[in-house]
Amino acid sequence: MTRELALSNASTCFDTGAFKATLARRIAMPTESQNPERKQVLADYLEMEIRPAFEAMGFHCETLTHPDALAPFLYAERQEGQHLPTALGYGHGDVIRGLEPEWKEGVGPWALTEAGGMWYGRGIADNKGQHTINMEALRIVLETRGKLGFNAKFLIEMGEETGSPGLRQICAAHRDMLQADLLLASDGPRLNAERPTIFLGSRGSVNIDLVIDARAGGHHSGNWGGLISNPGIQLAHAIASIVSANGQIRIPEWVPTELPDSVRRALADCEVDGGADGPTIEPEWGEPGLSPAERVFGWCSFEVLAYKTGNPATPVNAIPPRAWARCQLRFVVGIDPEQILPALRRHLDRQGFPMVRIESTGETMFQATRIDPEDKWVKWTADSLARTTGKKPAILPNLGGSLPNDIFTDVLGLRTVWVPHSYPGCSQHAPNEHLPPDVLREGLLGMTGLYWDLGEGGPT
Repeated sequence: MTRELALSNASTCFDTGAFKATLARRIAMPTESQNPERKQVLADYLEMEIRPAFEAMGFHCETLTHPDALAPFLYAERQEGQHLPTALGYGHGDVIRGLEPEWKEGVGPWALTEAGGMWYGRGIADNKGQHTINMEALRIVLETRGKLGFNAKFLIEMGEETGSPGLRQICAAHRDMLQADLLLASDGPRLNAERPTIFLGSRGSVNIDLVIDARAGGHHSGNWGGLISNPGIQLAHAIASIVSANGQIRIPEWVPTELPDSVRRALADCEVDGGADGPTIEPEWGEPGLSPAERVFGWCSFEVLAYKTGNPATPVNAIPPRAWARCQLRFVVGIDPEQILPALRRHLDRQGFPMVRIESTGETMFQATRIDPEDKWVKWTADSLARTTGKKPAILPNLGGSLPNDIFTDVLGLRTVWVPHSYPGCSQHAPNEHLPPDVLREGLLGMTGLYWDLGEGGPT
């Protein structure tokens, strides 16, 4: 029984359509966690799809519940030896709303459909395709070797798309049960479709509402223009004081004091490329003096997600009484999350905008996390992927987006190594979610090689 045979079996699994059939069955289940009518489907996904797959591999499965959670969690464990390395896997079976009417002709959210050389379906990228790859890779190694050669644990949740309610409490309550040498999981995109990628954490994220309520109602702009303040103009200037015309953040507490050398070294080898369907990078936007990879993976960014004043649908000749903006800060390790809003309040007051009210959106704040890019498990993972794919993996200190990774680093105290099986142009969360089958195939082979190598002992 050899590594080469395991990789051959992985190729056969994909090329014969067996992998596609398993994934199609899972995509067909409309596990929309934002839709209360799908509550039973969330539970069914675990009981009808995930539990049987793990139990067929000799895993012991346990259902975990928490009152804050939308649905149960499924914990699966296979113990092979007390002194063997242990890997904790993670995935989520819930998806963003299907948005059925908005998909292009011939494809839809609840059927895996091949069109134009792509595979379409809701969850194929986020996250059903990704945890299906990892589960199938475990199965292939087990069937090829007769054992894994390591201890495997896996946690599947059904509420990630609504902020993972209950996940932190579940991990805190079962901390001993979930202990491992590392979290080895998959979510998010590769750096690009062609290059295997490893990321080691995620940027933090907080959404903020900025509001000016100037008066009870609108007033004729001819009679009152020049006499009373315009909240739309005031809020525009307040936002302009936060970020420059080129996107550089102007609040010192919102940017790191430095970019660590290990982060710079890792990102020096990474080129951001969204592919043919991605937007063109604008070199003058963002923090000056940084490469594109450093700006999105090593630095912070501030965005205005929505802005409203007056009635955009039917403008009238009146000074509006109110202005509102939904803003977002993506931040990296080194930013104190407890100081984000106080620093904003102090800044706005200094700049002459005490009338701007800062409101919470009620959404979960994701914390910034990353482990050392030169950690031994990172090098081991990169070497294994390179051996399987013949490509040098990109190592990202953290994902540009956000994940509940701090639960694994801070609550469980784990190293976190993520191997994504998607790409930036996948239309994740949008209509027409898709993946190139080559990315899925390479992901299956890469994870089969990783699990095989872990069964050989992992890093020394």
